[in-house]
Amino acid sequence: MPDTKARPIVHFVKQVPLVGPVARSIARLPPVERWRRQMSFHSSADYWDARYRAGGTSGAGSYGRLATFKAEVLNEFVRARGIRSVIEFGCGDGAQLALADYPAYVGIDVSPAAVRMCRERFAGDPTKQFHVLGSIPPELGPFGLVLSLDVIYHLVEDTTFDAYMRGLFDHASDHVVIYASDRDAPGTSPHVRHRSFTPWVARHRTDWQHAHTIPNRYPFDAADPDETSFADFHFFEPRR
Repeated sequence: MPDTKARPIVHFVKQVPLVGPVARSIARLPPVERWRRQMSFHSSADYWDARYRAGGTSGAGSYGRLATFKAEVLNEFVRARGIRSVIEFGCGDGAQLALADYPAYVGIDVSPAAVRMCRERFAGDPTKQFHVLGSIPPELGPFGLVLSLDVIYHLVEDTTFDAYMRGLFDHASDHVVIYASDRDAPGTSPHVRHRSFTPWVARHRTDWQHAHTIPNRYPFDAADPDETSFADFHFFEPRR
């Protein structure tokens, strides 16, 4: 529980000449700011639902040239393979989906707020439907293509990551496409944790194989983080 008795003291300190500005400067130091963000982070699911409820977006990767790049790759893949059904785990705010050309689409998200946003945005499109994770109608699937775009490195809990990966392959008949970083490393924010997921597939889904990779057209550049990305496309298919 928060220490309500400490609040007046904190407020007083901030108002004291010299002490107040120093306290505010300390609070803005990177290590202190990271600690504050970590203390306010509870879980991946809570973070994203709160973000969407507050009017936030899916992030820079769902907009601009990165979104266009993803749409070009996926639309061509769906067309070339004659895919008729697509399900995406982590549909977010629907910005990326607005660029998609899929015959039939099901969007899944852990955030009820995101699902509401998508249902409103695509209300007039009978080829699309949206559900909260855990409420997927059992009659749906399997799907010709299962998508995971910019999601895996946001799954900071091991149990969440494992359940998510199992869900991807359990719902697929022909193709799984993952767009993410494929390395183990901590993130710079509490809601980011890079994961090496290809070894997970090799260990737990031996009936599937890694078919090929498409590197990002705009590889990550710290000087331009909103228009570049550490994610690449990874394509998986069943072993025949």
